[in-house]
Amino acid sequence: MRFSPGKYLKKNTEAAPLAVFRLFFGIMMFASIVRFWLNGWIEKLYIAPKFFFSYYGFEWVKPLGDFTYLIFIICGIAALMVAAGYKYRLAIVLFFLSFTYIELMDKTTYLNHYYFISILSFLMIFLPANVYFSVDAFRDPAKAFQKIPNWCVDSIKLLLGIVYFYAGLAKINSDWLFRAMPLKIWLPSKYDLPLLGDLMQQEWVHYAFSWSGMLYDLFIPFLLLWKKTRFPAFIMVIIFHVLTRVLFPIGMFPYIMIVSALIFFSPKLHHRILKKISGWLKISKQRFDNSRTLVFAGLKQQLSLAVVSVFFIIQISFPWRYLLYPGELFWTEEGFRFSWRVMLMEKAGYAQFKVVDGETGKRFYVDNSDFLTPFQEKQMSFQPDFIIEYAHFLAEHFKKDGHKNIEIYVDSYVALNGRKSAPYIDPEVNLLNFADSFEHKTFILPFNDEIKGL
Repeated sequence: MRFSPGKYLKKNTEAAPLAVFRLFFGIMMFASIVRFWLNGWIEKLYIAPKFFFSYYGFEWVKPLGDFTYLIFIICGIAALMVAAGYKYRLAIVLFFLSFTYIELMDKTTYLNHYYFISILSFLMIFLPANVYFSVDAFRDPAKAFQKIPNWCVDSIKLLLGIVYFYAGLAKINSDWLFRAMPLKIWLPSKYDLPLLGDLMQQEWVHYAFSWSGMLYDLFIPFLLLWKKTRFPAFIMVIIFHVLTRVLFPIGMFPYIMIVSALIFFSPKLHHRILKKISGWLKISKQRFDNSRTLVFAGLKQQLSLAVVSVFFIIQISFPWRYLLYPGELFWTEEGFRFSWRVMLMEKAGYAQFKVVDGETGKRFYVDNSDFLTPFQEKQMSFQPDFIIEYAHFLAEHFKKDGHKNIEIYVDSYVALNGRKSAPYIDPEVNLLNFADSFEHKTFILPFNDEIKGL
């Protein structure tokens, strides 16, 4: 059957799946903010450090001292408003802006799932997630609709599918499949796990995890889409993410992905979920079952579809930008972030910076702990854009101390996925001759090995 965009855009579905997704998304985001606060990570990551690494183009985004707590408060309140569907459009915009600001404050804390939450919340700005089972719909029946366009639900399915599928494609590489790296490094450290500890020492388990992880990511979106395989696929989602949570400290992300997978199920399940919740809250679900259909028309439809279309064009194409750079991606990391390459590398680095007077030749070495936290120093030591930014920071710092004709050099070594440590940055290059940009960083030394794959 030939696909017709016009006919597809006229198709409608129940709004219940989007309402359930909004509700659970908001609750989990609020829980994440509270967890972050209670663990003391706001102070540790965004207030205590003396220096913060910036994303290129977003150097103006910085922590605000003690006012950083206010950003987290706004984000948490907005998450609760999203969950309730109260002043939804304002709430989701506030959540997107505050959460993204938090994400951009220090590049050191980059995680794929933070990026996922940020782009998902942006997408939700253009979805009518508050027209059913929400405070907005309860207070104003004119804003209540039982049915919405199909694409509003399918867009979330598509985003989840991109995340999984691209993560699977990224695992099709020789290190992951034929060397079981970096799982061969990580899993043996879990020796103290009940029942699983001994298994984690077995090499065949490392390969089994590598291959099954790749196959899972590649095929799970399609298994969730097909009705006949949906339920066993959801069981696989639960097992996979619970096991991931047990083995690796990645916070709320496994639970977010488990709950998000519910959107692939039929509206019947979501109506049952909402009926149960309405019983707990002692409200009438029937109030929202008005059989009305939301219709996007005119400029509103054109604008929404245009933004969502451009959004997905970017999401599909952006992870491939690494093809524009020479060299091994895992070594240079140029185009690595924002491409759903999840837990594919174990890198350890050493970076000793040298400050030289270009006229007299006098020099001294920098103690990185004077300026960076241990976590920042670890991340800086093997990422070239971090190294460049830190070098410029050091130059500015020592200029203020009265030093002149400053040149900055670094002795840098990196070990990648169990390989021996190798020189990383050209030690003869004055790093101040370079600025961070999207251009290839020519001061990175070649990778003396090969990793085959996409």
